[in-house]
Amino acid sequence: MWLTRVAIGNPYLAAVAMLAIVVLGLFSWQRLSVEEFPDIRFPVAVVNVGYPGASPSVVESEVTRPLEEAVNTINGVKSIRSYSFEGSAVVVVEFVLTLDPAKAVQDVRDKVAGIQGRFRREIGVPTVNQVNPNDDPMMTVIVASPSASPRTLTTFSDQVVRKRLQTVPGVGEVQLVGGVKRELRIHIDPYRMQALGLDTAEVVNALRNANQDFPAGRVQDINRDYSVRLSGKLASPEAFGQLTVGVRNGAPIRLDDVAEVIDGQEEYNSLALINGQRALSIEIKSARGANVVSTSAGVYAALEALRKSLPDGMTLTVIKDQSRQVKNSLEDVKITLLEGAGLTVLIVFVFLASWRSTVMTGLTLPIALIGTLFAIAVAGFTLNVMTLLALSLSIGLLIDDAIVVRENIVRHARMGKGHYQAAVDGTEEIGLAVLATTLTVVAVFLPVGFMGGIIGKFFQQFGLTVTVAVLISLLVSFTLDPMLSSIWHDPHAAGQAGKGRLARVLAGFERGLDRLAERYAKGVAWALDHRKTTLAAATGLFVASLMLAPVVGGEFVPKTDTGKFVVKIKTAPGSPLEYTEAKAREVETLLRRQPEIRDVYSNIGGGFAAGRNQATLRVFTTPKAERSRSVFALFTPIRQDIASLAGVELESIEAEGGPGGPGKPVRVGIRGADFATLARIAGQLRGQIAAIPGISDVESSFDDADPALSVEVKRDAAASAGVNLDRVGATLSTLLAGTTATTWEAPDGENYDVRVQIPRDARSTELLDVLTVASEQRDADGQARMVPLSTVADIKQATVPRQIDRMDQSREVTLTANIQGKDAQRVFQQIDQLLQATPLPPGYRFDHGGQSKDMAESFSYAVQALAIGVIFIYMILVAQFRSFTQPVAIMMSLPLALIGVMVGLLLWGSTLNLFSIIGVIMLMGLAAKNGILLVDFANQSRREGLALREALIEAGRVRMRPILMTSFAMIFGMLPLALALGEGSETRAPMAHAVIGGMVTSTLLTLIVVPVVYSYLEGMGAWWRARRKRGKAV
Repeated sequence: MWLTRVAIGNPYLAAVAMLAIVVLGLFSWQRLSVEEFPDIRFPVAVVNVGYPGASPSVVESEVTRPLEEAVNTINGVKSIRSYSFEGSAVVVVEFVLTLDPAKAVQDVRDKVAGIQGRFRREIGVPTVNQVNPNDDPMMTVIVASPSASPRTLTTFSDQVVRKRLQTVPGVGEVQLVGGVKRELRIHIDPYRMQALGLDTAEVVNALRNANQDFPAGRVQDINRDYSVRLSGKLASPEAFGQLTVGVRNGAPIRLDDVAEVIDGQEEYNSLALINGQRALSIEIKSARGANVVSTSAGVYAALEALRKSLPDGMTLTVIKDQSRQVKNSLEDVKITLLEGAGLTVLIVFVFLASWRSTVMTGLTLPIALIGTLFAIAVAGFTLNVMTLLALSLSIGLLIDDAIVVRENIVRHARMGKGHYQAAVDGTEEIGLAVLATTLTVVAVFLPVGFMGGIIGKFFQQFGLTVTVAVLISLLVSFTLDPMLSSIWHDPHAAGQAGKGRLARVLAGFERGLDRLAERYAKGVAWALDHRKTTLAAATGLFVASLMLAPVVGGEFVPKTDTGKFVVKIKTAPGSPLEYTEAKAREVETLLRRQPEIRDVYSNIGGGFAAGRNQATLRVFTTPKAERSRSVFALFTPIRQDIASLAGVELESIEAEGGPGGPGKPVRVGIRGADFATLARIAGQLRGQIAAIPGISDVESSFDDADPALSVEVKRDAAASAGVNLDRVGATLSTLLAGTTATTWEAPDGENYDVRVQIPRDARSTELLDVLTVASEQRDADGQARMVPLSTVADIKQATVPRQIDRMDQSREVTLTANIQGKDAQRVFQQIDQLLQATPLPPGYRFDHGGQSKDMAESFSYAVQALAIGVIFIYMILVAQFRSFTQPVAIMMSLPLALIGVMVGLLLWGSTLNLFSIIGVIMLMGLAAKNGILLVDFANQSRREGLALREALIEAGRVRMRPILMTSFAMIFGMLPLALALGEGSETRAPMAHAVIGGMVTSTLLTLIVVPVVYSYLEGMGAWWRARRKRGKAV
């Protein structure tokens, strides 16, 4: 190899080149951002629109549908999902992954702006945002005080804490959850309004008109100019109370006559509890690309500074800190990496019995690992679980080339050659084989880095990191190792000159390897004499392993124990916040029965699509190392406890965190036009899905229909009374929902809303019978005549759906469920069978999405990457061996690896999932390496004159040592990963389980089966060549 000759001829050049790689890597390491998972931006836009007071059906017809029709015309739209709630709409537009996310969001903004002018004026301004999977808050800070009022707590948090935290470098957004803002509340007395014949519109208009400043231009005298302003702002609540809102019989009616003016707070729409105490939470999101760990440190420093100026009794407590999980996960991977490196170097020392050879070979690890950090920085990647996992898995790979090169150099030195010549000849002899083995590894990992779909985005950094690391290790193996071997003489005399106990042990191990090589040579001879029996046994083992697949089971990603889980409960429809709060406290008391639970953060009525009768309890446990049970073991007793609690229905319990994302794994959509038909089908299907073994927490999006009162205007009576529909709606909206009439500039310099509304305790159903509406008809004094609502409208009890879901412009009712146990694939298959057997009316259809769809899509991309890798392996081997048949013998080791994969997953209790499939792809490159070493040496021996049988036996005897060394190095390098117990280890371990199992069977069977297949193929080739020769002779 010319590169080797250059390195041996110029030792200083080789040393400086390796030093440069290390220096670049170390400087890059200091600048790399740290995050848990890769920062992936998907082309998904979310449109939010407010429509105060509108029912879900009205929101659907007037907001959701027009938006869907507008964005559907954009090129590249993959799906459109919408949610119509009471008073708001959310439209989610997903584009194909190849589209630029920024362009996709801008296209949506343009289309939404085009139809915004057609909306009613009551509809709010639509906002368009891009979805980011990492947008979950990195930290949650709880602000609590036993003495401060909710308003004081909110005001201080908003004006002091939030503003201070927003100045921390790396912080992107700070939101308050569970707070109540200060408001100037105008509590209307409907009875006094009725007695005085006053309409709510008069009160609102009076407030708007009287609380204004007007610029009036400028005037001048002889010496100076003056600006003229009309100062009409009301300075205090008392000033608002003295405002004239109407005149009756020549007497002014002041606001104090018909209402109470209170400097108070807005009404609760949601509640936050921390360990049973009402509190306020501050959720902090990091800026894109920010270092989560350093940002978290900055937040802690800011909180420490804030604590010095807090009011008495107020506390700031960090209940969630993603950086802790990031640091723990990264620390676990780092420890795993170091343990794997140590075990790998130990294996090299045991096999080579020389500390000099161990140092020469072991130097490959730090140089390749540190050099890869430079490549990570140049590519714009970050230090995350995926890149560090790639480095951990590479431990055995990185040292493989160095092991093979060094072992061959030592073998040539034992032949009596000088150390310089041994370095040249040993590397020259094995160089092409090492190059081919490295390129096979690159051939399987490079497609992983460019897979399609979400899996491709997630594993891109993983595949490319391994590829770069392996190529750097190849460079080191061809330069530094031969150079050191040529100038640093190793007598390799541990077995002869050494007199210590370790030397005797190593010498005994050396003799044992020699005996094993001789026995193996006899085994190869037996296999060549019984080729059919050998192939039949290997085929039988392969078929038997495939039959283990249903036993092993399959899932999308393994469930991860991050010490957090979510409990969702609901009370009866129509329950007020206070009742749901009381039940949430009772549930928390039940949760406290489990000693592993540390903190409980409850959110009542908050969150996406949550009603006042729903509560989400986020449970934080003690660290995993301090627990004897996993969070999954807590689910069963918690379910039993909550089931015994009256008035509460358990919606779900699910773990939080990990790469799988939130949400239930099972999702079945039923699409059609009529809501009643959809609800009927969903009701029938729900019970059938719940009966499937392994299914729990079945939930329907049509579950909750809230009680409502439908006000139906009697149009003839209203026309006779001079009352129109707009006036009725405006009156009810102001009195019951409240209207922000104006703002008040308080003495603290902040502006607060002035809300006109009936006080909450007076808003009873009986009130609707006495409310009056202003008529367009006038009385003798010229004032609007007040008409009782009961004379122009009927009030009926009804129910309204809490939300209306739509998918691709069709209505949809969604069924979701959790899966208990590991075999999700079997559950998905049973659901598919159920859906196929369920008849549907014309125009209706099922959509089985969720993790089932994700699994099918991701596994298909993984299989494509596997196929591409196998094809490239074959092409590389054809170029290496200049034969189309010999690579077939080498590639027979690939299916042999699957035997160990299935057995390994079964014994470790793992499943076929996204991470174990990546392990299988990795195995394809590793399994081929052993066959390459065997066939390459057999070809050399045949060129030197040995017969086919003797060449194969000699190849087995000589190559057994490097094959066992590389295989054991890989297995022991992966062992810490397989045995890891830290947070998040559940996702990483299956990859190691698959690789270790596959390496064991691939190594054992390759040493026997590949020579047999090689002999068959060479025999067939000789027969074919002889036949062609006879044909030409004739």
